[in-house]
Amino acid sequence: MEEEARKLFEEGIVKKVISPGRGGLPEFPDGTKVVFHYRTSLCDGTVLDDSRSMGGRSKPMELILGKKFKLAVWERLIITMRPGELSDFTCDVKHTALYPLVSQSLRNISVGKDPLEGQRHCCGIAQIHSHHSLGHKDLDHLQGHPQPLIFSIELLEVLTPGTFRLDVWAMTDEEKLTFVPQIHDEGNQLFKEGKIPEASEKYYNGIACLKNLQMKEHPGDEAWVKLDLMITPLLLNYCQCMLMQGQYYEVIEHCSSLLFKYEDNVKAYYKRGKAHAAVWNEAEARADFAMVVKLDPALGQCVAKELRAMEERIRSKEKEEKGRYKGLFGSSTAPATATTVSVTIYAISTSKFDSVTIF
Repeated sequence: MEEEARKLFEEGIVKKVISPGRGGLPEFPDGTKVVFHYRTSLCDGTVLDDSRSMGGRSKPMELILGKKFKLAVWERLIITMRPGELSDFTCDVKHTALYPLVSQSLRNISVGKDPLEGQRHCCGIAQIHSHHSLGHKDLDHLQGHPQPLIFSIELLEVLTPGTFRLDVWAMTDEEKLTFVPQIHDEGNQLFKEGKIPEASEKYYNGIACLKNLQMKEHPGDEAWVKLDLMITPLLLNYCQCMLMQGQYYEVIEHCSSLLFKYEDNVKAYYKRGKAHAAVWNEAEARADFAMVVKLDPALGQCVAKELRAMEERIRSKEKEEKGRYKGLFGSSTAPATATTVSVTIYAISTSKFDSVTIF
């Protein structure tokens, strides 16, 4: 243990064991999966991230060793630990320069966002030296003023290669391309079983996987377009799940992004039309449904059904509002002789005020 501590110190890492854990030091061949909780702090004690509370929930970090994780020092720390061990590691700035980018990705994941959202299409070192905001003041400050960090790590589990299914983020590019059709099929099966939230998660993971690959290509290039065409059906399925869960504005946003690129996508028009109708955007809904019929006349009956449903909802809403206004302004106990009240309303016209008297 003293020899290991000396090696770490020479590398700019100081280890302090809080709880020693159990058993001997495991073997950590490439492909080993480690599960651990972490807390990242500045040397003054300010906490930047804590896996026990990030995103409002407690979710441990999972890491596959040998997959070139962006924050390489975490692998170096983990292989010195026993299962159940809790230790603090103070790491020199040479080990922590990329932490702001890693933290941004982890924070995105914790709230269900694309882990690469907000990151530019360039390498990590280039991003460090740019003035691009990461969307978090503490990370922006850390990126502009690199400094040593303290990682408090509790190693929960060590899984040997072959005993677990790889997470998407830990796969090679080839493994991801093979995996996407599988996760697409799993999402379809869950959808058929009525497990809509679970299906949407599968579709979301497939989209995130392909977007990760797409980030490595130049927009518009053949490889980029091929990946985008793979993303489209997954995104449409995801939108269907969001429609069924009442997330109408998210559907409008995603379908609009698809139609910006693919103006003849009937399914995107149809789903966006349904979403517009659900949030009382009548004109937008009619425009989208008109495009559906124009692009595919065979869907005329389906569109007519959606329009009738929308019109019925509008009539019901108008009837409800009339009843509400009647209750506000009407009275069954009005006196026989009512006092005439004159109210003058001024409406702005092009060049004058118009006066209207209501009795």
